[in-house]
Amino acid sequence: MTVPETSKLVDEELYSRQLYVLDLPAMQKIQGAKVLLSGLQGLGAEVAKNLVLMGVGSLTLHDPHPTCWSDLAAQFFLSEQDLERSRAEASQELVAKLNRAVQVCIHTGDITKELLLDFQVVVLTTSKLEEQLKVGTLCHKLGVCFLVADTRGLVGQLFCDFGEDFTVQDPTEAEPLTAAIQHISQGSPGILTLKTEAQNFCDVDLVTFSGIEGMVELNGCDPRPIHVRGKPTLSTTRLSTQAPIGGTHSLVLVLGDRFSLYLFQHGARSRTQMQDRIEYNELLRVRSHTDEAGSPLEDGTLEIGDTANFSCYLSGGIVTEVKRPKTVSHKPLDVALLQPHVVAGEAYHARCLHQAFRALHQFQHLHGRLPQPWDPVDAAMVVGLARSLEPLKGTGGEPLEEPLDEALVQTVALSSAGSLSPMAAIMGAVAAQEVLKAISGKFMPLDQWLYFDALDCLPEDGEHLPKPEDCAPRHCRYDGQIAVFGAGFQEKLSRQHYLLVGAGAIGCELLKGFALVGLGAGTSGGVTVADMDHIERSNLSRQFLFSTVDIGVSASPYPCLASWTVLPQCPPIHLQHPPALFSEAQGRGSCRSCSPPEFRLAGDRTHLPTGSHYGAHLWEQLLFSCGWCGCCPGQFPSPGPGMSLRGSSVCLQRPSTITNSYDLPVLELGPHVAFCADRAPTSLAEPDGLKVLTLLQEALGVLRERPQTWQDCVVWALGHWQLCFHNSIIQLLNRFPPDKVLEDGTLFWSGSKQCPKPLEFDASQDTHLLYVLAAANLYAQMHGLPGSRDQTALRELLKSLLLPVPQHLAPIFPNDLELSRASAEFGPEQLKKLHKVLEVWSGSPPLKPLKFEKDNDSNFHVDFVAAAASLRAQNYGIPPANRAQSKRIVGQIIPAIATTTAAVAGLLGLELYKVVGGPRPLSAFRHSRLHLAENRFNRWVPCAPAIQKCHHLTWTWTCWDCLKVPAGQPERTLKSLLAHLQERYGMRVKMLLHGKALLYSAGWSPEKQAQHLALRVTKLVQQVTSQMIEPEQRVLVLELSCEGEEEDTTFPPLHYEL
Repeated sequence: MTVPETSKLVDEELYSRQLYVLDLPAMQKIQGAKVLLSGLQGLGAEVAKNLVLMGVGSLTLHDPHPTCWSDLAAQFFLSEQDLERSRAEASQELVAKLNRAVQVCIHTGDITKELLLDFQVVVLTTSKLEEQLKVGTLCHKLGVCFLVADTRGLVGQLFCDFGEDFTVQDPTEAEPLTAAIQHISQGSPGILTLKTEAQNFCDVDLVTFSGIEGMVELNGCDPRPIHVRGKPTLSTTRLSTQAPIGGTHSLVLVLGDRFSLYLFQHGARSRTQMQDRIEYNELLRVRSHTDEAGSPLEDGTLEIGDTANFSCYLSGGIVTEVKRPKTVSHKPLDVALLQPHVVAGEAYHARCLHQAFRALHQFQHLHGRLPQPWDPVDAAMVVGLARSLEPLKGTGGEPLEEPLDEALVQTVALSSAGSLSPMAAIMGAVAAQEVLKAISGKFMPLDQWLYFDALDCLPEDGEHLPKPEDCAPRHCRYDGQIAVFGAGFQEKLSRQHYLLVGAGAIGCELLKGFALVGLGAGTSGGVTVADMDHIERSNLSRQFLFSTVDIGVSASPYPCLASWTVLPQCPPIHLQHPPALFSEAQGRGSCRSCSPPEFRLAGDRTHLPTGSHYGAHLWEQLLFSCGWCGCCPGQFPSPGPGMSLRGSSVCLQRPSTITNSYDLPVLELGPHVAFCADRAPTSLAEPDGLKVLTLLQEALGVLRERPQTWQDCVVWALGHWQLCFHNSIIQLLNRFPPDKVLEDGTLFWSGSKQCPKPLEFDASQDTHLLYVLAAANLYAQMHGLPGSRDQTALRELLKSLLLPVPQHLAPIFPNDLELSRASAEFGPEQLKKLHKVLEVWSGSPPLKPLKFEKDNDSNFHVDFVAAAASLRAQNYGIPPANRAQSKRIVGQIIPAIATTTAAVAGLLGLELYKVVGGPRPLSAFRHSRLHLAENRFNRWVPCAPAIQKCHHLTWTWTCWDCLKVPAGQPERTLKSLLAHLQERYGMRVKMLLHGKALLYSAGWSPEKQAQHLALRVTKLVQQVTSQMIEPEQRVLVLELSCEGEEEDTTFPPLHYEL
């Protein structure tokens, strides 16, 4: 199927995080697509929200049915005022407000063949089986991608039919493999040697080349197949059924084409739970680094085909993997219904859920309704219908002779009348992601059925299951949730107090979920929101509580106010200043929502995992944590540090990819743009003063004159270009010539050290011009001078300027020894000369420091970084990156998309049900990890904390325990505290600390011990730390060590309760 091209420009600022997941061509296809969505209950609302936020071109809503009370439990576009109105008409205005660039329409008639011809994708949610079969058959014949999504209580279903010949252009989310080339031989086959091991390349890969000098015939060539020489052996095996289950397992597995290392940490207690974590029925190819005799294999090199007639290889170059398109063939719904291919860790469980849905459809067809909530009679009828269904068939058409899990079908039927916000969020996210796959051809679609159940949210013992009378409709907005958990559970939800840390994309999804489930909605409950970050335009494509008028303001108040439109009974409190965050959180649950690896708090990049776990541990509250990275929750590697005190020594390590080139802008900005004269050492006696002053001699050439005009800034920027990309390279080559040989006979410029080449300035080259333009504007901003954006005028000005004379270059010190020797020669005369140069700055206004801001495209920050990195890449023969890639790397931007955001928030909502429901065993809870791009859905039981003990003590503890000691009235002394610990816990304390402050040590003299032992604990802490204890502080956290403890013993913290 061909998607029409669109001439609409992609708003790269709005969709910046999403573009890093999908890429520009995929976004252009999405903006030109037309989607029909039928069914606007909770699940349909989630699909609509996600598609509109992600910028689909046109979305047509279809749902003529009237709004009822049970819809409001998960449908956030509807309110009590919309009862009896058509769900589609009542939702249209709010859906359209999410993204004015998306055309949101309504269709009020039937779904016909003529209607379907106008769409690329059709999605049915919460529809009857008869309608699914009718529309699915038409879509399959017309070549329209077709999806069915449904939720029944705690179980969800998704079906995809993209036709019999659907091409996936980019099957995985992973970036193409790249590697720097060491050498290429002439021959048949030509042998390619890489600077790093070839272990990530496989025989099935296609590659192309760029940046090669000498053998230029390979540059930009058609994709070539490769063969990995000395390739690790692959053995085909299955997991041993005798292998122990539980604990931590380290397995090197090959799933598909790529080697991957998975460190599984799970709490599986049975083979079934293990199968949920690893696809047990899949063949696992285990990588071996030895041959059959056990001898290590040689490092892999690549055979790349015939190069015998090519030019001789000289240097440089990058080899890049070319991703292979894949073709997917899907069966129509009427066939797939009896011959299902399920995406699940345990196929039998999924097929039983498949039969349960078929039986529910048949029950609804016979009775015109779903089973009554927790009605055993209706549930028994559903089980009987499932038992009488036509048996399912295997992939080859053979009947599947397997028993029906009747207990599972009964449980599904008992809760099937419910509608839950977390389930709608999860299934709506997966369905919306599949729509994007259908439109863009990016990432592998589901093949073909997905079943997801959260029946672990129900009590494990039958005694505490809801009663039918407790689940009857109350004609309130929580009826859909009451049908699953009962009215008593709803009352418990309304009394909760929760703290939400982070009101960004996931935070807004969580807040929406809290409002829909009624968390803290009662008069005695509440939700507190803390987030000192500010709303940026890029936030708007991943959540629906902010709008354009909120850009630039604090994130905390606005989602709180917006949630009133979802649920007026739930008014969260926002915190403007959260230093007392965890003091305020006492008695609440805690939810952390942030993108890994850090969360910005009060303008600083504070490691929230430390703070949040500390707070939860301090008050012994539960902590939920969720995060994401693109279509896969996880961590994103950050670029390395940039500042170096070794002058140009950073150039000795050749950047092998464009990512490494982003060290340069920070390095060069350090001594120049961010330099402050009052920070320079004034005395040779200062610590490290000699080394710093030696390196600051580079500033002599830069700071001799203060700019007065725009032209002065351009002159400086041109000189800076010449310094960085020409003069410094020449200086480096003078110090280390291209033919320099080391004592062992090897060339200095070999291995990871690539010999650079100086650049010649050319104003006609865009990258050269952009660097001067950005650097001159940044320099002007620091000096309070007006800048300019006129590139034509700048190009003309540069033609009239002579290249500056070589500035004072930073000396090159390959090691600290040479730096120390040079510093020893720095004397009073050099110091006097340096201060004289700085006199021109002392009487002028101070420079205005510039703080890097990645999301303001008009401030030249990213422009400077992108140009500088590209120029440094040219020095080393590395293919440059475009501006978007540069922005992602230097800004440490984490790819993000609305679907993953919604899914992880929904998963957290399921765990929230378990916590609120009352004491549950560890086996009831689930860690979750999903990868929407590659259809990996993993849930597993968390591990119990390790039990620790000390040989001479009679009690044990875990990392979540603490020792509680009340201060008492009057407050106890340190001597009394130590005596209490010995009497109560049998511990003879050797050392006691508060943070880094030492309060007591058994190694002190008797006089010093006596002084401390006599003091009351709070007075002692204030005296040692020189800090007052705040009146609202309720606990002092102390750390201790004791006599007889083993080397690896970590005692629980001591909570001294004030």
